[in-house]
Amino acid sequence: IVSIPRDSLVEIPGRGPDKINHAHAFGGVDLAVETVEELLDIPVDYYVKLNFQAFVDIVDALGGVTVEVPFTFSEQDSNDKKDAITLYEGVQTLNGEEALAYVRMRKQDPLGDIGRGQRQLEVVKALVKKAASITSVTKYDDVLEGLGDNIAMNLTFQNIIALHPFAGSITSIDSLQLKGENAYIDGIYYYVLDEDSVNEVSHILKEHLGLKQQDYLMY
Repeated sequence: IVSIPRDSLVEIPGRGPDKINHAHAFGGVDLAVETVEELLDIPVDYYVKLNFQAFVDIVDALGGVTVEVPFTFSEQDSNDKKDAITLYEGVQTLNGEEALAYVRMRKQDPLGDIGRGQRQLEVVKALVKKAASITSVTKYDDVLEGLGDNIAMNLTFQNIIALHPFAGSITSIDSLQLKGENAYIDGIYYYVLDEDSVNEVSHILKEHLGLKQQDYLMY
């Protein structure tokens, strides 16, 4: 799993240097995917795009998610009600709304967006492992059916079912971090990625995907 900080300064195809989170605003999923492909020099074949409600529903459908809250804090809920949810330091099993607050909080984290990214990775890992424990294929169908318009993907249900036999082999999930530094350019904040870090992550991903350098250049 790779988390890309939303303020990362990258080259957006057809737009030039900008924050990576602007790619979706400029060109939707297609441009967001293309931007990630160019940044990491790998093909991105599939995507899943979900809003806050879908995230809440997925966590609840899986019976909550267990995380280790690093410190006590309060955060708004999915309706943006200020300090509606308080999470306490220590190991907690969170419901959907609580998990959303956990992955949204940024300003109270001394690491800012990097700390938020780490919490998001923690939750995604926990959800993947919990989903992998589902033995009934119909349970996946029930979860997806309930998400309705809150989720979009180019994976078919048949694609998801085809992955199910591999679920039981998930014992660990590696996290890769893109390193960089904070910078203000023309008065605007950016997270400037370290080129060596980007190249290292790209290389590791290519190894995982079984790609050689020339493979993707021909892709």
